[in-house]
Amino acid sequence: MKMVRSIVLLAGLATAIAVAEAREIPVGDFFKDPEFTSVSLSPKGDYIAVSVPQGDRTVLAAFRIEDMELVGKWDYGSNLHIDRVRWVNDERFFMYVTEKTGRFDQRQGRADVYASNVDGSQRADIPNGGTYQIVDILPEDPSNILVSRSIESAFLSKMRVRDGSVRTVATAPIDYGTFLVDHDGNVRYAFGQEESNDTVTLRRDGETWTQVHSAPMGGPKRQPLAMASDNKHAWVEVSKNGEPAQLMLVDPETGSEKVVSGNPNVEASNLLFSSDERELLAVAYEDGTPRYDFTNTEHDESKVYAGLINAFPDHAVSFRGISDNGRYILVTAYSDIDPGSYYLYDRETGSAKFLLAAMGWIKPSEMSPMEPFTFTARDGTKVHGYLTIPRFSNGKNLPLILHPHGGPHGPRDSWRFNPEVQFLANRGYAVLQVNFRGSGGYGNAFEAKGYRNWGTTMVDDMTDAVNWAVARGVADKDRLCTYGASYGGYAALQTVVREPTKYQCAIGYVGVYSLPLMFKDGDIPEQDSGRNYLQRVMPETLAEQQAQSPAFNVDRINIPVMLVQGAKDRRVPMSQYEALRDALANAGKPAEITIVADKEGHGFYDYDNQVDLYTKMEGFLDKHMGMAQDAR
Repeated sequence: MKMVRSIVLLAGLATAIAVAEAREIPVGDFFKDPEFTSVSLSPKGDYIAVSVPQGDRTVLAAFRIEDMELVGKWDYGSNLHIDRVRWVNDERFFMYVTEKTGRFDQRQGRADVYASNVDGSQRADIPNGGTYQIVDILPEDPSNILVSRSIESAFLSKMRVRDGSVRTVATAPIDYGTFLVDHDGNVRYAFGQEESNDTVTLRRDGETWTQVHSAPMGGPKRQPLAMASDNKHAWVEVSKNGEPAQLMLVDPETGSEKVVSGNPNVEASNLLFSSDERELLAVAYEDGTPRYDFTNTEHDESKVYAGLINAFPDHAVSFRGISDNGRYILVTAYSDIDPGSYYLYDRETGSAKFLLAAMGWIKPSEMSPMEPFTFTARDGTKVHGYLTIPRFSNGKNLPLILHPHGGPHGPRDSWRFNPEVQFLANRGYAVLQVNFRGSGGYGNAFEAKGYRNWGTTMVDDMTDAVNWAVARGVADKDRLCTYGASYGGYAALQTVVREPTKYQCAIGYVGVYSLPLMFKDGDIPEQDSGRNYLQRVMPETLAEQQAQSPAFNVDRINIPVMLVQGAKDRRVPMSQYEALRDALANAGKPAEITIVADKEGHGFYDYDNQVDLYTKMEGFLDKHMGMAQDAR
């Protein structure tokens, strides 16, 4: 299946017609492992550590920056993956390893953490180290770090980086919490969640804790993020009514507050600090495309960061580390059509050295741009999303795939390279991604609008977005399909239940299809916090749950369906897949294609399984709304 499109080029008064042909990129090119999964910079800027996938494992390599000589390599064996590292002093780091259990291909985080010096010496296994969160690396005390862990209450401990031994230094009465310390390592705040999923913030006053904030899930927010340089004021994320939180400078003693940064649509995605970690320089937002709001424009490092942003036009720039002396800055530049590359900028020489490309075989000139859009839903709610139009199309009357994200509460779609989206666009499909109400990043009130409405107003937002794309002339109203994974798989089928005559096909990938089953099966109801989460976000009555479940409404599903499931999935177990598969079969309209991978979990990780999945998906889409349909 190849796409041939006519592109009209205007040059002065002359009009020429050029025909551009999009290369059909092999399926596997989109889903091969990247060249690396993470890159990190040592505190002094002497080394970088790089996680490198190699077949059935991910190894770690450390390089000396001065001459890029390999100084150490770590390999923990078959099916073990060193996903990331965290430097704990200038010479030592912790490695966070995931594994594949037996023949089960889904990665699972290990409880243990592995420690090593950069030259490979003094290696250690820290039992249960992965259950701790690093709070502060204590630059003045390189032998220790501060870590937090929750066991009925939140504990702050000092951990020896050589062997992982811990000594408790503070506790806080929060079920699942962590701590904020000042620049001298003194405890100032604790914050987190109760089993009820209520959020709590406590301030340390002498030897006692004072509660400064408590709110139900989806309510107002008051979360401290960092202490200011004077160790008196705090940078606090504040939302008084669930609107997108603003960053405020707060004086805990007087209660005075000053708004420093904010965005009317989205919350901050990151804070950028100076190399000594004392000065806030900028706040990052993802409102459509990523951008920075510089709050300290006079700082020398702010000027450097701003210059680096300008040096990569048409890209988003993320800063992944700066050396203690401010000389070296680790930079990644990426875009909707570029998976990204890492550079090391040397302020002393004023030059940026190319380090690594994530997926060097991907050619940005062959990828399709992702355009942010905003529309008003039927009830007046402002909703945002992204529309990807095949690069070599004329952008009109295209077959369109509605592609809802998973979660649904917390995650959102963002402007960046997405292999699935680019694969579908390469095959000639426009792809619509909607940050429907309930999505994260747009404020707690927007997220809370999705509670109990998984299959109603959240789905209506997606329908309204499709109508918007049709009205613009981008999408052909007679060639629409839905495809998603996890909650997105649920939404793909529930959208058809909600709009039974609108779509030509639907694909559910590890999707939830029976809301009542969520209270019985899978890993969510195994803990009190999970059960409380379901009680908060699910429809309250059994009748409402069934009304919002595709498996109970197959009478409204009269189009071809493709179902994909991992047999070892614990988040969305086989019972969900079986509920819809059996209901469709009993109604005399079985799923056209079913794929069950015996060794996979919540999403396929094996390369061959992915190639098989997307090859069959391509054939299914082509048959019902693509080029094959055009030829009929």
